[in-house]
This record gives sequence, structure tokens and C-alpha cells, in this order.
Amino acid sequence: MQQKTYYPKAAEIQRDWVLFDANGQTLGRLAARIAHVLLGKHKPTFTPGVEMGDFVVVVNTERVSVTGTKTESKLTSKMYYSHSGHPGGLKSISLRDQLAQHPDRALRDAVWGMLPHNRMGRATLKRLKIYAGPEHPHQVQNPKVLE
Repeated sequence: MQQKTYYPKAAEIQRDWVLFDANGQTLGRLAARIAHVLLGKHKPTFTPGVEMGDFVVVVNTERVSVTGTKTESKLTSKMYYSHSGHPGGLKSISLRDQLAQHPDRALRDAVWGMLPHNRMGRATLKRLKIYAGPEHPHQVQNPKVLE
């Protein structure tokens, strides 16, 4: 007798809301835990080719920390690049400036680096909601707090 592999249908997928508090947490470790929940790898019914993940709300990203032996050099040497598409349109910003001006973008880029870079990864990233302060508009969804 041949066994059948379980393959979840779209109607069977239960998406929960999860809240992460980034206050005092390390940027990379927090991003890894967020990517794990976004992909749905914490669920027993995880299937690699199916979007199984939960919605994730992250608050207090302005208080996220960067650690390591080369913290100062990491803050100045790690650069984020964007290009307008026109000649000479390359813009760059250091990690220190990115954390000061747009801490949500720094965390979003870190999480994006840990997701698959394909159609499923882009759809997964849309379930990530990031806020710099402690307030968020998702109280109605009653997110459960993960440490």
C-alpha cells in the first residue's frame, strides 16, 4: 500500500497574528525568528511550496540593537543601496543612518534576506507589518505575543 503525502488546501490554512517586541533585541536574531514564523516552519503541517505562515506585527523597531565584536565598523560599513534607474542615480545609506531614520526598513531588509527570493517570498513579506513605536493598528486581530 502506498502512503499519501499530506498537501494542505488553501481553505485549510489557518493564519494567526503574532506580535514581536523588538525592544533590546538583536537585529539578525529577531529577523531570523520573524522569517521562521512568516514561512510557517513552526507549524506541524508545514509544506515547502505552500504559503503557510502567519501574519507578523513588529513594534519598537527603533530600539533594536546591533551587536558583535565589530559593532562600530558594522554600523558604518554596512550599506544599503537603491538606484533610480537613471545614470548616476545610485544612493547609499549606512546602517547607522538607516536605523536612525527608518528603523523599519532596516528590519524589513534583514527579514527579506532570510526569505526565498521568488514569488512566494514576495507574498510572504506582505504579511509583515513593522512599526517604529509601541503602537500598532492591529489590536482587533488580537495578536499573540512571542518572546
